[in-house]
Amino acid sequence: MRSLPVSAAVRPYDHFLLDLDGTLWVGDEALPGAVEAVAALREAGKTVLFLTNDVRHPPEGFVRKLWRLGFQASLPEILSVGAAVQFTLAERVGGGTAFVIGSQALVDHVAEAGLRIVNGTEFASRADVVVVGGHDDFVFEELKLATQAVLRGADLIGATRDATFPMPDGPWPGTGAILAAVEAAVDRKASTIVGKPELSMYQAASDRLGEGRLLAVGDRPEIDILGARRAGLDQALVLTGGASRTEAEAIDPAPTFVADSLATLVLS
Repeated sequence: MRSLPVSAAVRPYDHFLLDLDGTLWVGDEALPGAVEAVAALREAGKTVLFLTNDVRHPPEGFVRKLWRLGFQASLPEILSVGAAVQFTLAERVGGGTAFVIGSQALVDHVAEAGLRIVNGTEFASRADVVVVGGHDDFVFEELKLATQAVLRGADLIGATRDATFPMPDGPWPGTGAILAAVEAAVDRKASTIVGKPELSMYQAASDRLGEGRLLAVGDRPEIDILGARRAGLDQALVLTGGASRTEAEAIDPAPTFVADSLATLVLS
């Protein structure tokens, strides 16, 4: 595949923080022109870092999916919220037990932070920490055990507040929907939220990339654009994940760029 020259709009930037769901793909389909856009950035000597709030897969899983859909990617180019949760827990908690609502990937990240996972044991409702992440197999029993643990004093930590994520048949409930259910049951908010739009993800990205001008690209005004603005970064909103042109024009202050797609942003 021959790479195309990048647009004048993105030429001044050295590094690109690229969201995945709704920016590079929806479901298991790459968005039109996204593969060519990422290839063009690489050909122009730009650094790419994939920044995702998706807690369902490990970093290796994102690398495999990127390659399968036609994107080049390496493990150091993935900054997932699961890895950020692991770092946050290792820094702040210092051991103890954890009950995790989430995929096996998130369970593994929490275990790697040094906590003992009590899912499936009699101690689940007495965990020291409850970590909430969305996953496809969520059941009422998880909500019940998380509620009991928090009411007994467990710290409540949410991976993100993303209420939904885009899929081909329409939005699916995300981590934020499950976290909201736990918060409603215990009548308190989570003490910590890790993913975008919180600063921790962007600080980790900046540390990984080093010096240079960054542009954060995403499809969610309340997540990708807000987070980048909080971090003092330029932002590009792409309209491939659900936000409309009318919604984009109503954002105040306006994003640095608004584009119909990543391809339009990078290649026009």
